[in-house]
Amino acid sequence: MNHLETNYLKTGSLISIVAGILLITISLVIGKVPVFLFFNLNLGGFADVFFEYITYLGDGLIWIPIALFFIWKQRQYLVLLISTISISTLLAQGIKNYVFTAEPRPTTLITDRSLIHTVSGVELHGFYSFPSGHTTTATCLFLLACLFIPKKWILPIGFIYALVVGYSRVYLAQHFPLDVGGGFIIGTISLWLSVYLQNSYNQGLKQLD
Repeated sequence: MNHLETNYLKTGSLISIVAGILLITISLVIGKVPVFLFFNLNLGGFADVFFEYITYLGDGLIWIPIALFFIWKQRQYLVLLISTISISTLLAQGIKNYVFTAEPRPTTLITDRSLIHTVSGVELHGFYSFPSGHTTTATCLFLLACLFIPKKWILPIGFIYALVVGYSRVYLAQHFPLDVGGGFIIGTISLWLSVYLQNSYNQGLKQLD
């Protein structure tokens, strides 16, 4: 895999982009609040605990074990990893802070809190809603897996992982589905830019040989 590009990555990217576009389109057509309320259901105590913890699989700290794995097993692709982390963070945080500045989150925008299902003990954030950083990270990890685990099962399993992490943000009342859609798209763009940088780095090394 000297030149990073696989059919699994292309397929996974297409799935992620389509999911992102669908979520954004539905939210813009119907309204992001009604779409949020449709998905923000109380599914019971087990679901509360499940989504409270599964959401950490999209937290920035998830990059630590991934980085350790790359250092141990895939050191030649550290440019890819560092680029993915850097670009996804810069894009997500840049859009949050400078494009859609202080965009209100569900519990800030929806004044009637009785309409919203929240999970006890989960700290609710009020602003910087778009895009979902957790979904961005989960999408990046899904697409990285498509590169390094070229098996058919990685597409459904990887996408379900990214989708569940994205849904957890809605279930926990931290994001609108619109934000999740943005995370899918930004994660995909970040990964492809990183693949380009890794391939350029590889080509540079070949020219030096």
